[in-house]
Amino acid sequence: MANTPVIVSRGRQRGARAESDFSFREEMMSLPAENERVTNYRKAAWKIYKELPLPSLKDEPWRRTDLHLLKRDSFQIPANKAYLDYPEVPEDLLEPLTGDSHGGQVVMMPGGVQVEIDEEIEAQGVVFTDLRTAELEYPEILDKIMGKVVSPEDGKFAAMAAALSQGGVLLYVPRGVHLEKPLHSLLWGPGKSLAYFSHIMVYLEEDSSVTYVHEAASPIEQDCQTLHSGIVEIYVGPAANLRFVELQSWGEHVWNFSHERVKVDRDGNLDWIFGAVGSHLTKNFSDLDLVGRGSTGRMSGFYFTDHDQHLDHDTQQNHLAPNTNSDLLFKGALLGESRSVWQGMIYVAPGASKTDGYQANRNLVLSEEARADSIPGLEIKTDDVRCTHGATVGKIDPEPVFYLQSRGIPKQEAERLVVEGFFDPIMQRIPFDGVRERFQKAIHSKMASFKG
Repeated sequence: MANTPVIVSRGRQRGARAESDFSFREEMMSLPAENERVTNYRKAAWKIYKELPLPSLKDEPWRRTDLHLLKRDSFQIPANKAYLDYPEVPEDLLEPLTGDSHGGQVVMMPGGVQVEIDEEIEAQGVVFTDLRTAELEYPEILDKIMGKVVSPEDGKFAAMAAALSQGGVLLYVPRGVHLEKPLHSLLWGPGKSLAYFSHIMVYLEEDSSVTYVHEAASPIEQDCQTLHSGIVEIYVGPAANLRFVELQSWGEHVWNFSHERVKVDRDGNLDWIFGAVGSHLTKNFSDLDLVGRGSTGRMSGFYFTDHDQHLDHDTQQNHLAPNTNSDLLFKGALLGESRSVWQGMIYVAPGASKTDGYQANRNLVLSEEARADSIPGLEIKTDDVRCTHGATVGKIDPEPVFYLQSRGIPKQEAERLVVEGFFDPIMQRIPFDGVRERFQKAIHSKMASFKG
C-alpha cells in the first residue's frame, strides 16, 4: 500500500479527559491470544481512547453537533449469543440490492454472526468473513489493512471502535480476480442501551474488482439510547475497481459515530454510494484519499431526515498524487425539527498537478423548524488544477408545483413529485435498481407525514 501521509488536519487535539466518560472497561476488549498484532493494536487504541477527551462544541469538526445529551454511562456490550433474546433480522434486509443473488453475506447480530460465501468465489482466493475468523485464520491479510487506513488517533470514537470492536468484516480480493456477484454485510442492532462496535476492512489487490454493500439497521426502541461506533478501512489497489454501497437505517434512538477512509492507488477507481435515513444523531467522517497517479473516486450521498434527527457528514477529498479526479454530490431533504450538517473539503497536496476535483451539496428544507448547514471548502497547494464546489439550501419551488396542479395533480402529491425530482440526479448516479428502490421507498415513507 502506498504510504502517503494525509496532510489535512481537522483540528482533533488531545486534551484533559472529560469529567464524565463512558463506562467501558479495559477487560471488555477482545484480545485474541492467537494474534499478537491484533492484541497490541487494541491495547494501543485503548490507551489513546482513554487519553482523548469527548468531542465538544469547542472542537471545529464538532461545533454543530452537541453530545451533551448522550448518556455515556448507560451502555452495555451485548453478551455472547444475545441475539437469541432479540427480534430476528427482517427478511427484506437480507435480500440482494445489487443483482439477483449474493456472492456472499455476513450478518452481524448482538453477540453472534452468520457467514456465507459461494464456493466458486472462495476458490478464487477471495476472503469474505467475520472479524473473529479473520483474526484466527487470516492474520497476514489483517496486517495489510488493520490500522493502516484509519488510525485510532483520528478521534475518540475511532479509538473506541478500534479497541472494543467485536463485530466486523474482512474482504480481500486477490490480484486479477473480478467478481460478478455482489457481496453483502449487515449489522443488525436491536435492543435497548446496548453498544455496538464494528470494524469493516476491504483490501483489493491490483487489477481486481468487486461490488460490496454494507448496511447498518435496527428496529426503533422507545425511551432509550443505543450506541454505535464504527471504523471502515478500504484500500483499492492499482487498476482495481470497487463499488461500495453503504446504507444507514438505524432506529431513531441510535447515536451513530463512524470514521471511514478509502485509499485509492494508481489508476484505481472507487464508486462510493451513501444512504442515510436513520439514527437520532450521526457524526460521520468520510475521507477519500487519492494516493496514486491517475486514481479516481466518486462519492454520492442521499439523506432524508425528520422528527428531531441530526445527521452530520464530514467529507474529505484528498488529492495526494498527480492526475487524480474526484466527484462528490450529496443531496438531502429535511422535515420536522431535524437538522443536517455537511462540511466538505477538497485538498490538493503539493505536486498533485492535473487534479480535477468537484463537490456539491444540495438541501431541500420542507418545514419551518428544520435546518441545513452546508460548508464546502478548498485547500489547494499546487498549480495546474481544476477544483470547483457549491452548496445550496432552499425550499420547494412553487412553479413546478403550480404546473403539476394545473394538470390535475393534488398539491400534496405534486410536492412529493417535486421532492422525488430533486433527488433524481443522485438516483441517476446509482447503477443498482435495488438501491434506487430502497431510496425511493424511504422518500415515500418520510413524505407520508408531509402536510405541505
